[in-house]
Amino acid sequence: MKPLSTLALAVHPSATMAIDTMYKSMKAQGIDVVGFGAGEPDFPTPDNIKEACIKALAENKTKYTAASGIVELKKAVCYRMKEDCGIDYDPSEVLIASGAKHNVYLAVRALVNPGDEVVIPAPFWVSYSEIVGICGGVPVVVQTREEEGFKLTPEALDAAITDNTKCVLLNSPSNPTGMMYTGQELRALADVCIKRDVYIIADEIYYKLVYDGNEFVSIASLGEDVKERSIIINGVSKSYAMTGWRIGYSLAPAHITKVMSSYVSHSTAAPSTLSQWAAVEALTGPQEQVEEMRKAFEARRNYMVERVNSIPGVSCLMPEGAFYVMMNVSKIFGKKSGDVVIDSCDKFASELLEKGLVAVVPGSGFDAPNYVRWSYATSMENIKEGMDRLEKFLAGLTD
Repeated sequence: MKPLSTLALAVHPSATMAIDTMYKSMKAQGIDVVGFGAGEPDFPTPDNIKEACIKALAENKTKYTAASGIVELKKAVCYRMKEDCGIDYDPSEVLIASGAKHNVYLAVRALVNPGDEVVIPAPFWVSYSEIVGICGGVPVVVQTREEEGFKLTPEALDAAITDNTKCVLLNSPSNPTGMMYTGQELRALADVCIKRDVYIIADEIYYKLVYDGNEFVSIASLGEDVKERSIIINGVSKSYAMTGWRIGYSLAPAHITKVMSSYVSHSTAAPSTLSQWAAVEALTGPQEQVEEMRKAFEARRNYMVERVNSIPGVSCLMPEGAFYVMMNVSKIFGKKSGDVVIDSCDKFASELLEKGLVAVVPGSGFDAPNYVRWSYATSMENIKEGMDRLEKFLAGLTD
């Protein structure tokens, strides 16, 4: 038989799946394991949003919509972007898709020809490099430093750009590091992109989950010279606890949005009609519960960071947003868990799960081999128990 697609065969399964599979298997066996891998809020979707969905169902809003989404939701996106980020967009510049990940994929599809390069700062969300590869592009990974807050510098960006570079993919606040760029830092990166004629894909899905009184700045708010070359990625999953509703959106110049819309019309078409109407309520309705969730995440973050940094052998930075902590485990390498030598973040994560009964995500999938990721999108009770188990596990390691 003829071979399968070379592009398809080049896609790698998630590097985090091995730990997740083991975690689920242990849970299924009734083992008391605590999980910190979740990339979704543990809160329920607010009632007003669920009620909007029920109302839409009662009104028989169950048919296909335009491939790019309903006008009412596009207007709601424009309203929320103006309210929260001070940026004016027209509904013709908005595309509704099946989650923010889908919008990232569509953005890369719209920009990247086979062989084009996409600059991706590491640590990065596991799907970014795979999406670029699926589209025939070449991921150019630029390592950032913990000492610099895991942030891409303009000098490093400029050095990574070649004649083949089409765009840079930024994520602020970041999964997995929780770092967030300031307006000044974004302006410096944007100036490089303008000088070198490079597009910007900015994943801002965690923009409402920001802590310590810091202000989120959307890169598109920095001026028309930046906005005209930017595709903003966002959605309702993280801020409104709507991960399963599968509604993401992008904002970009109309000619780019049109190309993305054409592509989605021949692939998935629009997401669920009911989910779109629920998202209208999320974006235009009361926002108090979003703030309540944000405050809860901030309290959990504070506790987790304090505990991690109080335990010998591990450490972490204070995240500025999202709901993740990147814990540095490099000082543990070479130590033994029983007869097993911990020589990588993957080995650390598997031993912590098997013997410490705590599931975390190894940093290898994020191109961060010295780290593991903890999610604090879980209860304070679970976090306290997880930290106690981590401390006990580390105390039992030998040289």
